[in-house]
Amino acid sequence: MSEQEPAPTDGLNEVEATDREHVFGTWSFQSEVRPTEVTHAEGVRFTDADGEEFVDFSSQLMCSNLGHSAEKVEDAIAEQVADAAYVSPGYTTEARAKLGEKLAAVTPGDLSKTFFSTSGTEAVEAAIKIARFYTGKQKILSRYRSYHGATYGSISVTGDPRRLASEPGIPGTIKAPDPYAYGSTLDPMESVEYIDEMLELEGDTVAAILVEPIVGSNGILVPPEEYLPRLKEIAHDHGALLVVDEVMSGFGRTGEWFGADVFGVEPDIMTMAKGLTGAYQPLGATIVTDEIAAHFDDKMLCHGHTYSGHPAAVAAGLAAVETYEEQNLIERASEVGEYLGDRIDDLADRHPSVGEARGVGLFRGIELTSDPDERVPFGERADKVSKGTTVVDEVAAAAYDRGTYVANMINTLIVAPPLTITEDEIDEAIDALDAALDVSDDAMDR
Repeated sequence: MSEQEPAPTDGLNEVEATDREHVFGTWSFQSEVRPTEVTHAEGVRFTDADGEEFVDFSSQLMCSNLGHSAEKVEDAIAEQVADAAYVSPGYTTEARAKLGEKLAAVTPGDLSKTFFSTSGTEAVEAAIKIARFYTGKQKILSRYRSYHGATYGSISVTGDPRRLASEPGIPGTIKAPDPYAYGSTLDPMESVEYIDEMLELEGDTVAAILVEPIVGSNGILVPPEEYLPRLKEIAHDHGALLVVDEVMSGFGRTGEWFGADVFGVEPDIMTMAKGLTGAYQPLGATIVTDEIAAHFDDKMLCHGHTYSGHPAAVAAGLAAVETYEEQNLIERASEVGEYLGDRIDDLADRHPSVGEARGVGLFRGIELTSDPDERVPFGERADKVSKGTTVVDEVAAAAYDRGTYVANMINTLIVAPPLTITEDEIDEAIDALDAALDVSDDAMDR
């Protein structure tokens, strides 16, 4: 047993205190971890151990796309576990075969063959290895304002400050500027031409360009319409693949099946997780084109997992995709997303501390500022790996006190509710945010 003094547990119930003592909090200074016990979730709401109910305005960690009452997914998991809880990846199940077929149908272009894993970070790991195996090259180019996962390969291609503690990472990773008009010295289309120059200077050594079509946890950054098509053109001009990370932007979040669909781009490799099962089971997927798939017919795919294609997970995935289709949730997310965007624009008009509101569909970001003319942020990148709270944290806490949970990263509130949310529920959450933004308005004078 450790001889350390136990962390203070004042205000925590027994479950929360036990969790704090025996379970690591993620991405946290452990002295600051204060877990909240969730006892129930239904629809777009969840309830804590004190009986307080909250609108889930960020789909937990931007993953509960179906909300918390997807009965078809629940039933599929139970039925699969009753039939066969686990089989080795060398076997298959009806759900795994059908989900592979279904993903080939709903993804853009000729993406056709999938490797299943258990998370987004593992999906990115597979994409890195497949790109290197296929091209025979080693380098992966990604961007500074990005998050691709926590395992060594995916954290190495991640741009945000959480990668720094793990460096040096895997060799062969290089970072490029972002299409971030609000906070960069480069115009978004200047940044993509800079990437062209980078690949020219790197010579014929880059296997892939890896990007989030719409950047998620680093700010909900939506590039210009012509950005992603130009990026694919640049990649192919230099003999590199375009890999799109759809872990957060996939499965209706943007009002389209995938973020790449917003820009009409067909990638060479796509990674998925989160909305793939609506978070009802941990499942990641890496899908590749026919041409890349054929490469491995006579060359070994040196990659695998014990839980690749786990029966309960793929059953959940199949049921989730069928639910998106049967309930017309992709189109609905586009329609309701327009309403959400209008309501957020109203907030921006009323609150001077809202520097920029951006996003598409049900994938929105509210960037805060202490000086809109100079675009001075309340939160800096360094805050993501520092102790203490920021004004942006305080705004999120004020919304939470008013019954609305909204995630925040660095300087942006991330509004990404379940695709099932109604306009009335949006209004309820927006009212909470309206009151909470008074905190940042007042802080502009600090």
